[in-house]
Amino acid sequence: MEEFTDFAIRNYHLFIALIVVLGLILWTEARRITRGYKEITPAEAVTLINQEDALVLDVREANEHGQGSIINSKHVALSALQQKADNLSQNKDRPILVFCKTGNRSSRACKILTGRHYTRVFGLKGGITAWTNDQLPVVKQ
Repeated sequence: MEEFTDFAIRNYHLFIALIVVLGLILWTEARRITRGYKEITPAEAVTLINQEDALVLDVREANEHGQGSIINSKHVALSALQQKADNLSQNKDRPILVFCKTGNRSSRACKILTGRHYTRVFGLKGGITAWTNDQLPVVKQ
């Protein structure tokens, strides 16, 4: 034990770095767990849509939406989501799959929806970009 103590004293900067890194990992994981929604892959999204009749919500702007979207998705731009969030679904327990181009805006939309007491909110990891990269179907609006 004395050798460990001597090593720790001589290399205190390494132990401080270890504590900082462990703290950041714990903080990141705690945020992920408590955010109220889950990010899922395109393959998981297909399962959610087919097996649980998820509402698919496109939060991109109108010009992006016209370039192609997931089949049967509902378009509500992120800028208008605050006003329209309460009218999305009669059943707040219905799964909602939210997507944008890359996943950044959809995470903000997921926070808005969970704040409005939607209980089953999912963000599409990688957005429509990941969806098309997995060669899943899109429709032009």
